[in-house]
Amino acid sequence: MFPIHSAQMTFSSFMAKRWTRRRLHLLIAFILTTIFYLSLCSFDPIIPLKAALPYSRYGHRSRHGSHGGKPTKPYVPRAARKDDNTIEMVIASKKSENVTWLHDYLPNWKKNIYVVDNSSADLTVPQDKGREAMVFLTYIIDRYDSLPGNIFFHHAQRFQWHNDDPNYDALNLLQQFRLDYLKEEGYTNLRCDWALGCPSAIRPWVDAIVFLPNEHISSKHVYKKSFEQLFPDKSVPETVGVACCSQFAVRREIIQQRPKSDYIRYRKWLLDTELSDQLSGRVFEYSWHIFPA
Repeated sequence: MFPIHSAQMTFSSFMAKRWTRRRLHLLIAFILTTIFYLSLCSFDPIIPLKAALPYSRYGHRSRHGSHGGKPTKPYVPRAARKDDNTIEMVIASKKSENVTWLHDYLPNWKKNIYVVDNSSADLTVPQDKGREAMVFLTYIIDRYDSLPGNIFFHHAQRFQWHNDDPNYDALNLLQQFRLDYLKEEGYTNLRCDWALGCPSAIRPWVDAIVFLPNEHISSKHVYKKSFEQLFPDKSVPETVGVACCSQFAVRREIIQQRPKSDYIRYRKWLLDTELSDQLSGRVFEYSWHIFPA
């Protein structure tokens, strides 16, 4: 009887120790998971911290997207000017679109509303081509010597599927925007979600020659050739990663880092290209972040 009882006690002791170790492992796993979750939640959902961003191909953290080329100096904010807090919006619109929300809810921001399909509008474009890119380039060319301190480039519609808001509402994003962040960074995409664009949307060298079965031609297939035409002084990148869609904010000095002649040449490319509006416009969607470089 005693040997059996002793064996039972040994087995019970073994199981108790094993269960204790298991609970200890579960507790450690729970603590580590909680710490990881809290670290993720600590990032600002509107304007992410630099520490939350991937390293760009230039070796420093960037939310501008990644692209190839030679290393460049980081943006250094200039001394404050009288109009340093001045904000203007550049809106690409059509006659059918309602833009009253801009006037109703952002009364202190000057609006430059271009109507691409109305040649008699106060602000229009040489040709309705290239989607928002034609509007943005036309504004830069026309206002190059009189740019405000801060420019927001945006589309006319308030609600869009790609807006980082539970209701897809652009107004909330604009009203909560931190101007000090733009002053520090010089350029920022207004979309923070990495889906569709990051960490890598286009592989120019590969996508130019590789087509999947039944795949329609898209911006990734024409990006390499377009990049070579638009930026002949730069090396075509191996990958391009940037948040999608044509809505971003930029400082005056960033735009003026490039001569006006560059923007005139970009617009001429849009006017002359045989690419469809969808393709040429998308090429610029994946290129605006290169301007600060």
